[in-house]
Amino acid sequence: MLCEMCGREVAVTSRVRLERTVLSLCPECARFGTPIDPPPSPSGEAEPSPGPARRPATPVVSATRPAGRPRRLEERDLYQEIGELELAPDWGRKVRVAREALGWNPEELGKRLNEKKSVVLKIESGTLHPPDALVRKLEHLLKVRLRASPEPPAAE
Repeated sequence: MLCEMCGREVAVTSRVRLERTVLSLCPECARFGTPIDPPPSPSGEAEPSPGPARRPATPVVSATRPAGRPRRLEERDLYQEIGELELAPDWGRKVRVAREALGWNPEELGKRLNEKKSVVLKIESGTLHPPDALVRKLEHLLKVRLRASPEPPAAE
């Protein structure tokens, strides 16, 4: 049998709890944890336990799945679900126009987005390409559409 801690091949291992984990360890490594079961005798006979019977340390797990969503077995392609959306060519201008329409200054929009004023100014100027999470926040807060389907390349 292999010790799960040091990897040595030993004749007898015992189950030991070590930092909330149950491992089968050799006698040398078993001293680092708390024994769960009495160590088996090398002859293979079970020794009578000196104390009262203890409950198993591992919890009982039900074989049936609780009611709710059925388990999803097929793989999902997230890129296909999202669709082919890219930032619109004039997304910086759209952010600025929508912000001004709401009467907010860049600092106020930054506070509502939990971003700095400089980030808002870079987004509006088009020098900062915002991550998807920030694009979703902007679309939701400003009620504008910043993503669009990419246009197919023009045939020559």
